[in-house]
Amino acid sequence: MSGHDGHVSHDSIDGIDGIDGIDGDERTFAASPPVPGKAFARTWWGRAWLSALEDGALDGAQVRTGRRLARAGAVGAVSVRPGRVTAVVRDRDRTAHRADVLLDVLSDAQWDRFLDLAGERSGHVAALLDREMPPHLVEDAETAGISLLPGLGDLEAECDCGAWDHCGHTAAVCYQVARLLDQDPFILLLLRGCREDSLLGALQARGVAAEEVSGPGRAEGVDAAEAYAAGSVLPPLPAATELPQEPGLPPSLDTDAPVPLGLDPAALEILAALTAVEARRMLVEALRENAGRSAAATGRSTLAQDAVRLAAGVLGGPHAGETPAAVVAGRLAAGSGRDREQLELGVRAWAHGGASALSVLEEEWTVEGEALVRARAALDSAWEEDERPLLQERGNRWTAVGTGCQLRLGRDGRWWPYREEGGRWTPAGGAAHDPATALATARPGGEGSAFPD
Repeated sequence: MSGHDGHVSHDSIDGIDGIDGIDGDERTFAASPPVPGKAFARTWWGRAWLSALEDGALDGAQVRTGRRLARAGAVGAVSVRPGRVTAVVRDRDRTAHRADVLLDVLSDAQWDRFLDLAGERSGHVAALLDREMPPHLVEDAETAGISLLPGLGDLEAECDCGAWDHCGHTAAVCYQVARLLDQDPFILLLLRGCREDSLLGALQARGVAAEEVSGPGRAEGVDAAEAYAAGSVLPPLPAATELPQEPGLPPSLDTDAPVPLGLDPAALEILAALTAVEARRMLVEALRENAGRSAAATGRSTLAQDAVRLAAGVLGGPHAGETPAAVVAGRLAAGSGRDREQLELGVRAWAHGGASALSVLEEEWTVEGEALVRARAALDSAWEEDERPLLQERGNRWTAVGTGCQLRLGRDGRWWPYREEGGRWTPAGGAAHDPATALATARPGGEGSAFPD
């Protein structure tokens, strides 16, 4: 026999080997203080309990009222016994109401089958002793017709306020029970009709290894299969946070603590600031709709390339012109085998196209074969006959005679504009597939440099 009256007959329970009669068994839990803003259920079984309430209640407003009451600490001591949870809940005006939540207890045949299932898979009992609810055990029991967790409509309500469905008082009790279930899933088994010591004694009587019941020596951690099974009942991930308007500011290193040998605090502050900028850039790429991997994110930078990337942040960022930035830039130049002028040129190139532009600046190579045929065809078709500039070819560089402008061919087939400034060739803009467009950029009044002198 089973029912909601809080009692299970001895005929119903004594037929299960190893479980004593539980008539009158009860556990009482003290009232909890207010918990504003804190989630009621952290475990998957606690959330499943709340889903039975929230999905089955006919009046969502009453559920929300119950949640507010529970958060405010309005639920008194909670009494749990087979088939029934009882607590006194106070309204905002301090009016007290007795609220009961009812759940069917399992029959003797169901408990008998549950004990079989619990003993079949290693780790079930140990998980219960760790106050965890093994997902596979719940699934296997459900397949066998044994519902441990309540489903839609299983949580019935009784309240002296006169409501015929869940009211704010019974909903508050359900939220409080979810909090208790997080700490001890045996509360659910008691509600279903079995106390902890009776269950463990029955398992021992059925030959479950004593070390599984007592727990000593068990390896730490969570069984991988159990964790994977629990994933299907976890809530969805929260929405991504909004993109910050500006990169974050690293903490100041201006402290009285002694500086470790070999550490430059100014350089470390600059590196932290550049890292924040790069992190925001990567976040922009990740959040961009249909985003693929950007050119800047593909491959690994060499040390020489990375020195220029860092220098671009130092010389072109908020630290530009400051003494620590100048010192760091000098160290980057020396560490990458460049002088200060070469580093500044590298920074100019990096501003126009990252590692690809830097390679065009520093690498001269011989264009031959099919690449040369395509390059000459592009140059021949780029201008009308009377507009074509006189180009002097050397390697991958075509200099427009008498103009102070130059085209450089990248290995990817794009043309990069260069302009002669102070006796040196400097990057003048981004790459173009059309050499005429690139050369127009290199002329005075074209795109110009994105990196100021």
